[in-house]
Amino acid sequence: MTDPDGADADREKAERAERAAYHVEADRKRREHESAKAQVLVDAFVASAREAGLPTQELTAKPWSGSGRYRTGVQGWYLRRDLSIGVGTDNGYYVLVTAPRRLGRWRTVALEPSPPPLQVGAGARDGESIALDALLKLRLDAGTTFP
Repeated sequence: MTDPDGADADREKAERAERAAYHVEADRKRREHESAKAQVLVDAFVASAREAGLPTQELTAKPWSGSGRYRTGVQGWYLRRDLSIGVGTDNGYYVLVTAPRRLGRWRTVALEPSPPPLQVGAGARDGESIALDALLKLRLDAGTTFP
């Protein structure tokens, strides 16, 4: 028996939308929980870096394409040797890659901290992903010889 009004199709469409919304919300909650755990690691890193006397520097960002670096005004420590990730003295986790833009002569971009992940570079090529705790330990162990 067919539904002349399309009520079955509408109900099925609504159920699919409801299931999709449930999964989106569950993923958001998972990411928030993960970021809260990761932020504890970042906070401990900042405290340890200060205690160890690791010098800070202004973090710079690079455009997705092209060359050059942009000033950010953020003081902190680079975590990766390619200078793509940093932690600020404000306990912020920064992804230091940005959209290319035309800038004035000062070449400064405003950066907002990102929610830190427990796995840095997840989904990247083999060898580019690392657990945040391991990356922070490597950076602390490198001391002043980084990058």
